[in-house]
Amino acid sequence: MQHSVLLLLLASGLSAAEGPGGKLDPALVDLSSSTQSIDVIVQYRHIPTDADHNRAAARGGELRHSLGIIRAAHYAIPANQLQALADDPNVEFIAPDRAVKGLATNSYIGSPDYGWHTVGADLATSVYGLNGAGVGIALLDSGINNDPDLNGTIGSRIVYSTSLIPNSDPNDHYGHGTHVSGILAGNGQQSTGGKSTYEIRGIAPRANLVSIKVLGDTGTGTDSTVIAGIELAIQLKTKYNIRVMNLSVGRPITTSYQLDPLCQAVQQAWQAGIVVVVAAGNDGRDNSFGNNGYGTITAPGNSPYAITVGAMNTMGTATPADDKITSYTSKGPTLIDHIVKPDLVAPGNRVFSLNAGGSYFDKTYPTNGVAQQDYTSSSSKGGNQYFVLSGTSMATPMVAGAAALMIQQNPALTPDQIKARLMKTAAKFAPGFSMATDPTTGITYTDEYDIFTIGAGYLNIPAALQSSDSFSGAALSPTATYHGLTQTIGLEATSGWGSSATWGSSAVWGTSEGWGLSAVWGSSVFVNGTSVWGSSTSWGLSAVWGSSAIWGSSAVWGTGGKVGSEATTVAILGDN
Repeated sequence: MQHSVLLLLLASGLSAAEGPGGKLDPALVDLSSSTQSIDVIVQYRHIPTDADHNRAAARGGELRHSLGIIRAAHYAIPANQLQALADDPNVEFIAPDRAVKGLATNSYIGSPDYGWHTVGADLATSVYGLNGAGVGIALLDSGINNDPDLNGTIGSRIVYSTSLIPNSDPNDHYGHGTHVSGILAGNGQQSTGGKSTYEIRGIAPRANLVSIKVLGDTGTGTDSTVIAGIELAIQLKTKYNIRVMNLSVGRPITTSYQLDPLCQAVQQAWQAGIVVVVAAGNDGRDNSFGNNGYGTITAPGNSPYAITVGAMNTMGTATPADDKITSYTSKGPTLIDHIVKPDLVAPGNRVFSLNAGGSYFDKTYPTNGVAQQDYTSSSSKGGNQYFVLSGTSMATPMVAGAAALMIQQNPALTPDQIKARLMKTAAKFAPGFSMATDPTTGITYTDEYDIFTIGAGYLNIPAALQSSDSFSGAALSPTATYHGLTQTIGLEATSGWGSSATWGSSAVWGTSEGWGLSAVWGSSVFVNGTSVWGSSTSWGLSAVWGSSAIWGSSAVWGTGGKVGSEATTVAILGDN
């Protein structure tokens, strides 16, 4: 993806509120002489009142959205009035209304997709009798088209559909949201007919969908629109039993999650009892600063509340034994706050799901339509029902669907308990590497199976359903701190993970062989850098721990351009 905003990396001990702009996001600091109108999100110390809006209007501000969920408002206002607005004692922080995008790529080489088998969604149905029935999943995306695979016994399972994009209907004209919806809740109706040997199905095939369109016909949107969508989902939570939210969207991190309005909205949804699952990003090949893709997690995936998901490649088989991490999945730690991300990984490469006929993707990449022989034995069916996309956008609904199954099994589970169970039961990887070569450029990418690449491991739905572990508290993703003199990483987590025997030693992150010392979730447990990364790796410690790439005070974020396709994964980076 092309990023027009350069990310500013603050020093580890510096809070965003103490940054050079005070109450202004760094990107707004140098606009004091411009009379051009700019869209901003103004966060107040209280829910903004008419008096607050009137003071903004007196400075030329035009109210676009009220965003009470984060005590904020979206204004269009002359840039040279921003500092005066920031001087208002009721104003807490002002940020640009940044653009967000869907995190999918186009790719297809014709081999079947076994993602839902790999993570055990078939066993969730056949062994546990779970299919997501009665659970509402809010999908904030480019809309959803009605499709037979999204029907239930009495009609469509799209129980609510709206568009927050001006002058746009709720339908999916881009093709991203419909594809994600099929991974979440497609029932495979068009791929079986009782005859096919291959079924294209979603993780929770009886779940209900609440479609809130926040991305336009080109797959882009803004912070304010996504925040308004999150607020609407919270309002509709009781009516449609919304327990899960899927956000396969992202944009560069520009400020601490504690001030970022998009992350603040995610936190509000989480604390309202909704499991928020977010894409990690597709910038894992970015080596612009010698960082080998580390530090490229996108917002709001940097929120420690959200479950942030990276993408795996199933290698075209139903067994997870040969699966490997995709070279494009974004890696942690997050910029500015250094949160350990992703939280876990799931299949996201060459995923078969629903096609939005006539959409941008459908028209632009017609060869990505799934061949009939890959999903049906009936020659009378057309070949336009299913489509192939890759990216962390596709991995995210795998985990969101899993959360819906867990809630169907036990409605009393909290978002924190669901996150903890998913991470603890995720299949662990032995320390090692995998490689992929881009056949167009000849560039070979090497990925190490470390905490910032694969998180707590690979989604394992049957294991999560079998788990009865519980705790009270917050399952916030921990913060990593680099200690240069000793070349060690300290991980600090909330007491919710803590030292409880329920979780045990190294329960979340795997064996001590891989991570050196005892339970990583302790309050101040250090992981020896040499044993984790190894001195013989292709980049050693410097790429991740270098002073300028991740932990330092300089800017870091490459152009993230499209880099072609990699051997065996054929995944093209960026939004195409």
